[in-house]
Amino acid sequence: MIDFDAIKKAKVTRKPFQFFAASGVLSAVDLAAIRADFPDIQKPGIFPLSELSYGPALAQLVEDIRSTEFEDVIADKYGVDLSDKPLMITVRGHAQAKDGRIHTDTKAKFVTCLLYLNDVWDEGGGRLRMLKNPDNLEDYLAEVPPSGGTLASFLRAENSWHGHEPYVGERRYLMFNWMTSHTAMERELGRHRFSATLKRINPFA
Repeated sequence: MIDFDAIKKAKVTRKPFQFFAASGVLSAVDLAAIRADFPDIQKPGIFPLSELSYGPALAQLVEDIRSTEFEDVIADKYGVDLSDKPLMITVRGHAQAKDGRIHTDTKAKFVTCLLYLNDVWDEGGGRLRMLKNPDNLEDYLAEVPPSGGTLASFLRAENSWHGHEPYVGERRYLMFNWMTSHTAMERELGRHRFSATLKRINPFA
């Protein structure tokens, strides 16, 4: 389902931190099927994949993400070994105004990938920006529209600054992170599970 060649051909920016973006990672047919099978998420926030129900097309995509072939492709892009790094998969369906604030990702994350599952993105906000510094969202190295089938990725570093302009509404993606350890992954998943539980209990959360 994933076009691994599209990822292999994407150019990696090495400085000031390592990142790349690849479009056309999913065909139009597969993207439509995955969008139809996307979990019914009505609230903002990040949800563990294990807490959600979804259809067979998205399940097939997850199999590709968990495959050794995909791991090898990403490891080769950055020249790192991911074989001892556990993979965490989470899902977002909606963005809220506070999302997109500049950050680097936590030290628990070794590599971050975002696979967008939207239609063609014509909105002004919500475009991922790889930044030169932590203070200016307009001073960016690259801007990635979250159009369906686009994969954005970076090797987490102390200066892997990224963010996006505010956007409120549907903004779908799978996020998958190779984590520094199983302990770190369970800690992150526990936090997301707790948040997901609160959202189910409290309709205003």
